[in-house]
Amino acid sequence: MNHGGAGLKKKSTENSNSKLKIIPLGGLEQIGMNITAFEYEDSIIVVDCGLSFPEDDMYGIDLVIPDITYLKENIDKVKGFFITHGHEDHIGAIPYVLREINVPIYATKLTMGIIDHKLTEHNLISKVKRKVVKYGQHINLGCFRVEFIRTNHSIQDAAALAIYSPAGIVVHTGDFKVDYTPVFGDAIDLQRFGEIGKKGVLALMCDSTNAERPGFTMSEKTVGKTFETIFADHKNSRIIIATFASNVDRVQQIIDTACKYGRKVVIEGRSMVNIISTAQELGYINIPDNTLIDIEEIKNYPDEKTVLITTGSQGESMAALSRMASGIHRKITIKPHDTIVLSSNPIPGNEKAVSKIINELSLKGAEVIFQDVHVSGHACQEDIKLIYSLVRPKYAIPVHGEYRHLKAQAQIAEELGIDKDHIFLLSSGDVLELNEEEAAVTGRVPVGDVMVDGLGVGDVGNIVLRDRQHLAEEGIIIVVLTLESGSGQVLAGPDIVSRGFVYVRGAESLMDEAKQVLEETMEYCMTKNITDWGKIKSEIKDALGDFVWKETKRKPMIIPIIMEV
Repeated sequence: MNHGGAGLKKKSTENSNSKLKIIPLGGLEQIGMNITAFEYEDSIIVVDCGLSFPEDDMYGIDLVIPDITYLKENIDKVKGFFITHGHEDHIGAIPYVLREINVPIYATKLTMGIIDHKLTEHNLISKVKRKVVKYGQHINLGCFRVEFIRTNHSIQDAAALAIYSPAGIVVHTGDFKVDYTPVFGDAIDLQRFGEIGKKGVLALMCDSTNAERPGFTMSEKTVGKTFETIFADHKNSRIIIATFASNVDRVQQIIDTACKYGRKVVIEGRSMVNIISTAQELGYINIPDNTLIDIEEIKNYPDEKTVLITTGSQGESMAALSRMASGIHRKITIKPHDTIVLSSNPIPGNEKAVSKIINELSLKGAEVIFQDVHVSGHACQEDIKLIYSLVRPKYAIPVHGEYRHLKAQAQIAEELGIDKDHIFLLSSGDVLELNEEEAAVTGRVPVGDVMVDGLGVGDVGNIVLRDRQHLAEEGIIIVVLTLESGSGQVLAGPDIVSRGFVYVRGAESLMDEAKQVLEETMEYCMTKNITDWGKIKSEIKDALGDFVWKETKRKPMIIPIIMEV
């Protein structure tokens, strides 16, 4: 019954019937953690490898990376990773995933510069094969040929991918917008999308982030005009601008405006410094000499001659702007009359944190500007329609977004005349098999969240998180007893130690009663001749748990500790 080799032997005759499998391993149902496998016979290529940030109930978790069990199980088929652009939700998991799946990475110049920085931090740079790809270049790997197409996004060097497989062409837009007047580099290569569309495209996987928003996405240059106005209106105050670290074009426009108004610029926040220095080395940002100053030197200049560009526009608690707002930043203190610009929109889920920062800054007397100082890096409805009209795919597979975003794009595809049966709203883990004749979801592969906490990758699972949640919500009671070996008589205790349950000094009577309950429980155990520790522990837990619930309506975690002398 060995079917192992059967499939391979018939490969040449079966070639025409084989189907392409598209398997999203993350990135659907959420904005973040994008990673998709494309499989044809004995070849797998992977597009993007991102992380996502922890939810509120993931206590202590630093970041979340995708479960790559499927790739590990098929390691001999995996040929390489193709990265569309240098944002964390597309590259953040690379250093963790490559430890287990060391295959070459293909990306454009700036994207690779940012990846290299990550790999260096993780001591992997010498172990991983990397290739910088130019737009229009084709990479052959296994049964696939992949072409990089120029697009625009809120970070430079973003690419869409045309994936040529024996079953047909798939176009993956990556994260994109249509910007005819980008700050740096050229506009999106719409002509190439049209040319590939003429060849006949099997499927389009298109960015859905802004699929609910009507109209066109504004050009990044419009933000430059807003900055002009802000600088002109606030000639007498220090200006602090928070934006995404990776939005190099935004930083470029701030620097241009600062130079025009004779201000020195400080760049603050670790991720911002990393990306801007990478962009500067590679020639993606133009900073005139004597513009940048070190944060130490800011005190040598009057306020109206300085601009601070910082991280923290999403209200992240450890980012520079949050530390300034809460008064714990070592170098910068917010003063009345400071002008603070939040040059970003809150990512869904961060609204509370952003509003908290706006309040904290306003309380300190600063003026906070957050209207019209941001344009999105993602295509709105009209831009999405443009790409569909050029590519004219047989099948539509909306990607990159929560379910409601994918659904909104599905509606657009339907309006444009794509057959309802040809639109697939996938979940992470679905296996979509397709060729010219048909397409269907034929199975599932394991997917999920792998949590990174400090140096531990995947060692904190649901059970640990459940315990952390329990501790966070109810606290803990530890019961300590000493028993005499042999006889099982109680020599000392039971003593009660609690944390996060009640303030002991104010609850002596409760604790005395709890002790009473424990002593009775131990007497019961003695009279019944119960000497098994497990049984004693569960008696203690039950009796104390019932008592505490009756008195306080709380359910702290109870841990009995028994010592033998």
